[in-house]
Amino acid sequence: MKISIGQIAVTPDKATNLESICSAVEAASKSGASLIVFPEFAMLFDMANLGAGLLAAEAIPGEFTRAIDNLARKFGIAIAVGMHEAVGDRLRAYNTVYVTSSAGNEIAKYHKVHLMEAFGLRESDNIIPSPDPDAVVFRYGELCFGIITCYDVRFPESARALVDVGVDVILLPSFWATGPQKLDHWTTLIRARAIENTAYVVASNSSAPGSFGTSMIVDPSGEVLASLGEAPETRTVDIFKGRVDEVRQQNPSLANRRFRVMRIQSTSK
Repeated sequence: MKISIGQIAVTPDKATNLESICSAVEAASKSGASLIVFPEFAMLFDMANLGAGLLAAEAIPGEFTRAIDNLARKFGIAIAVGMHEAVGDRLRAYNTVYVTSSAGNEIAKYHKVHLMEAFGLRESDNIIPSPDPDAVVFRYGELCFGIITCYDVRFPESARALVDVGVDVILLPSFWATGPQKLDHWTTLIRARAIENTAYVVASNSSAPGSFGTSMIVDPSGEVLASLGEAPETRTVDIFKGRVDEVRQQNPSLANRRFRVMRIQSTSK
């Protein structure tokens, strides 16, 4: 299967972002991709005004997802894209990854579980965490996909929960804020999640100036198949179920787990 990363410049303007999404979808379709992955909050994001996304939040289905569905149908490609999803009371929104098939039908929807409460940011001021933190997975072609979002990648349990239910490819839409050591954290965490889970990781980040780009596709052995620069770009690579099986046969670390060995022993006197 061919899979694309749509590294766009996520802006505070939804119409501008949709234009960028459309261009990337067209490019991915021409490359033969079956699925394209966009960043977290690709619908709209303003680092200087984090409440802007809450005000623009939409229901699903809604104007934004209908536009995404139409693009999927027009270009014959599945799309995974981040957005603010409206919640009933509208006091906060879900940080949602919406996935539509090449026929323009919803096939998955993931609400971010771990909110960014670090590095001076409080995502919980505007976002509500998933009320149902079970793994969200879907099959497309011969591969099984799972979804985590941005800060979720700092919690190894999130990725492991996906692999434990059969996931071959972990999708990681992100808007990774800039800051000291943040690029090092980004690249290290992506490769670590791939290596320890012997799974592909497809990490789509916003380009500069909001973030630093560096979207990546890493194979189950930790080999970097694609690493983008800071500018907007669409990149397509081939991924294979057979590669997942091969790496898991060479390094059966998932099968070799022995949780009882790791149990903490304590003695009271």
